Amino acid sequence: MTKQSMSKVEAHLARRYAREKRFRFYGLLSVFVGFAFLVVLFTSIISKGYTAFQQTYIQLDVTYDADILGLYDNPTESDWLYANYDGLIKAALRERFPEVTSRSEKRELYKLVSSGAKFSVRDSLDNNEELLGTTATLWVLADDDLDSVLKGHIDRTLPEADRRVKDQHLVWIDSLVENGEVEKRFNTVFFTHSASAEPEQAGVWGAIKGSFFTLIVTLVLSFPVGVAAAVYLEEFAPQNRWTDLIEVNINNLAAVPSIVFGLLGLAVFLNFMGLPRSAPLVGGLVLTLMTLPTIIISSRAALKAVPPSIREAALGMGASRMQTIFHHVLPLAMPGMLTGTIIGMAQALGESAPLLMIGMVAFVAEVPQGITDPATVLPVQIFQWADLPERGFVERTSAAIMVLLAFLIAMNAFAVYLRKRFERRW
Repeated sequence: MTKQSMSKVEAHLARRYAREKRFRFYGLLSVFVGFAFLVVLFTSIISKGYTAFQQTYIQLDVTYDADILGLYDNPTESDWLYANYDGLIKAALRERFPEVTSRSEKRELYKLVSSGAKFSVRDSLDNNEELLGTTATLWVLADDDLDSVLKGHIDRTLPEADRRVKDQHLVWIDSLVENGEVEKRFNTVFFTHSASAEPEQAGVWGAIKGSFFTLIVTLVLSFPVGVAAAVYLEEFAPQNRWTDLIEVNINNLAAVPSIVFGLLGLAVFLNFMGLPRSAPLVGGLVLTLMTLPTIIISSRAALKAVPPSIREAALGMGASRMQTIFHHVLPLAMPGMLTGTIIGMAQALGESAPLLMIGMVAFVAEVPQGITDPATVLPVQIFQWADLPERGFVERTSAAIMVLLAFLIAMNAFAVYLRKRFERRW
């Protein structure tokens, strides 16, 4: 080889190595950019939502006055239920701030506590009826504006016209803080209550139960149907144009926008079959249709990964085709099937568009007790809260996203564990 030829080869190799280095650099840059966006996203969500896991409470000396409550001799159960508990809260506030005398100032004073504070009074009397006629110290839920001030979400330096909290409110808040009558506690309400128009009373428990019931319906329907379809198509179906058409349509269904399945559920399950609107039963049916292609495709891939020698050995020992599949092939493919199913369920957990079409966007204040009760799900709850103007819902929206991400990460981690734990290398 001549010297000129050698120089051409070396120049070609140098260019090739340079291209490889650039390709590796671009790959690393892509990974870094993707990771940076992920960090920014998580930082934004956590920085806005972590404060929602704390809630402000106010200490009041409540006098359980029977006259204010409207409870007289031998009160009935209905009297206890509809007693004027709110009046006790207002009386305690007036006693705490005796300088407040005008009607307009009293209305502003009452805004320091949540409208749900009366339930704390009612619960305390339910637990101990001997409190009637006495005075006791009680911690009640603060209003979301007071909570936002103490968490630093409202800028106190702004002019009064530019913020939700008035100057008089700030004076009262400072007085409570100086006397140790304000306390931040872990926000159990967020995890035990359902949707509410008041941020301090809003929680995700109803949405979590709605998501749970919806996913149970989805799993019960999609897993056996998806696995059965995959086994038939991979092991029993003849190779002809009909099975080819079925396979093409399954692959196409996996790419169909999720809202199309919502329209299908609206037309078939609600309008034609008359099933209850905004129920986990209908939501599970819609998500089953959306999840089936994913489960079928992943299950077929798991069946293909089983070596043909397993089938040949079983058939050679006298096993029937059915025995070969159910005793040998299916157990070996099951880890891959379970992994695909969990990933499909995680996808279903994060869906909101198809559920909006079947009415699961409705305001549901009660926690669902079954698959036919009105309910909402976590993604839809997040969608609802994100559209509300109150500052308290901003942090609760981010906190709900954190809860949803925690469930999604846990489900995907479980899928990875199953794959690592049961996967076999051939």
